[in-house]
Amino acid sequence: MDIIFYHPSLDNQAWLQEIGRALPQARVRQWTRGDNQPADYALVWHPPVDMLRGRKKLKGVFVLGAGVDAILSKLQQNPDMLAEGVPLFRLEDTGMVQQMQEYALSQVLHWFRRFDDYHRQKLAGVWQQLEEYRHQDFTIGLLGAGVLGGKVAESLAAWGFPVRCWSRSRKNYAGVRSFAGDQELASFLKGTRVLINLLPNTPQTVGIINRTLIEQLADAAYILNLARGIHLNENDLLQALDSGKLKGAMLDVFSREPLAEESPLWKHPRVAITPHIAAFTRPREASAYIAKTIGQIENGEKTQGEVSLVRGY
Repeated sequence: MDIIFYHPSLDNQAWLQEIGRALPQARVRQWTRGDNQPADYALVWHPPVDMLRGRKKLKGVFVLGAGVDAILSKLQQNPDMLAEGVPLFRLEDTGMVQQMQEYALSQVLHWFRRFDDYHRQKLAGVWQQLEEYRHQDFTIGLLGAGVLGGKVAESLAAWGFPVRCWSRSRKNYAGVRSFAGDQELASFLKGTRVLINLLPNTPQTVGIINRTLIEQLADAAYILNLARGIHLNENDLLQALDSGKLKGAMLDVFSREPLAEESPLWKHPRVAITPHIAAFTRPREASAYIAKTIGQIENGEKTQGEVSLVRGY
């Protein structure tokens, strides 16, 4: 079995070692330009078009992360980049679920316990106990309810919050109320106090968090964006913060990364920022997941994580 690997920025040697441990029977090599030697599988992140073009014998291409929008955008411009019938896989859970749960829960509790308000009081030199928020008034809504969204939703429900999710199709997660389709989006938004975005990046979701959507949330709501910056209209977000419709925002992803120095988001007192660190792909967990899936492919078994090139996830 021959496997080619490409990642433009990570420690390739660390990845190659972990893949070698997980698949000791495989010959794993780092792909370089001009390498047209046979390969059964490809493990990639932002691959050059010529890495995959013409490889009709590939049994699978694994994207080294949960998001596949970068490779799908290249496919739109270069339809022959991936031979017909070659399956594309994303990594559904390679340690990212726990990281997303930690990030979301820590921020929700930060807002729920009013630590943002107490921080502002501290800066103003004010000593004052504030009225507590009640769990039943702090409804949390997840935009996107795939593997990551569902697990994050369940972890928040375990803390006694009313939790709901919205997705293309109906879901069944413990303690989570499911809304599905465009016709139920308004009902999902009504009363939502914390909106957490974990949507896939598709043409239908670009700019979805805009003024129209924000106005349907509960007053003094919060937005936590963990998916893609392109989902969020930053100008509409800032206007909603300045008007008081939104009380705060926590942003991990941006349309332009790194975030431009001149962006007003940096200095806005009600915006918190992290540099796209909500969840990392960990080589050991990812290699184990890939090895398991390759084993299923080789044995003709059912697999998980295959991406629909039509839906985009």
